[in-house]
Amino acid sequence: MNSEADGAGADRPGMGGRDVRFRPGDVLKLECPFTGTTVADVSRFHVSVRWPWSEVDPQAENFGWNGRRALPLPEAHEWELFRTRPAETELKPEDTCRVGIPPTVVHVLTVHHFDPPRVTGRLPRPATYLEVLRQGETHDPEFEDQGYAFDPAGDEPIRFELLFRPYAFLEPGDEVTDRNGQVWRFDAAWEWHPLDGAGSDAPAWPLTLLSRDGGPTPDAAAAVARATAAGGHAEELERWTELTGASPVPQQW
Repeated sequence: MNSEADGAGADRPGMGGRDVRFRPGDVLKLECPFTGTTVADVSRFHVSVRWPWSEVDPQAENFGWNGRRALPLPEAHEWELFRTRPAETELKPEDTCRVGIPPTVVHVLTVHHFDPPRVTGRLPRPATYLEVLRQGETHDPEFEDQGYAFDPAGDEPIRFELLFRPYAFLEPGDEVTDRNGQVWRFDAAWEWHPLDGAGSDAPAWPLTLLSRDGGPTPDAAAAVARATAAGGHAEELERWTELTGASPVPQQW
């Protein structure tokens, strides 16, 4: 499983299109139209509904997906993007209901890539998983299963709106020099690595782009200079924190 981050995207509602490219730190608003289905089963902790989108993968060995998906009741203490209307607590077997995602703000923790696409028992087979945290939740490195993972290019018609991408003018792997002449490598929103000795937590603006895929091009260098002519790391962090209600996890170098 490769958790390398991607750049920006196209062909999906709200972010241009279906082949969307995300990266850690992105703040997204998600929504999926509520679609009619029926309740297959109800247990103490879950409501199982017939999933109205994905198909069974007939070539998936050792998988026996039955076309249903279990959604947690409050007693399960699980977070789930998809919800039902009426609420899960009001449903019983064979009831009709609708399932979808109400407008929900999340921030991307990790982007996982699969080559070949992952076999899950359902179609389409996912080539990417987004691992996200809900608004108000800060990542805890001690908690292995904190994030919620889903296929952003699956059959569910999820709409994505990119609310904010910190350091959107940089690409992972860029090297810059800051106002104090210190050289840094940018890997993700809150992953800055000083390349010439210990320093502060992040570079001081303005920034000069030194390296990008063997470049940089004059246009890329000019874009970084313009973007960092005013403001600084504190403003990027404040905007992200306002939208996510979370705190970034400090990096250890």
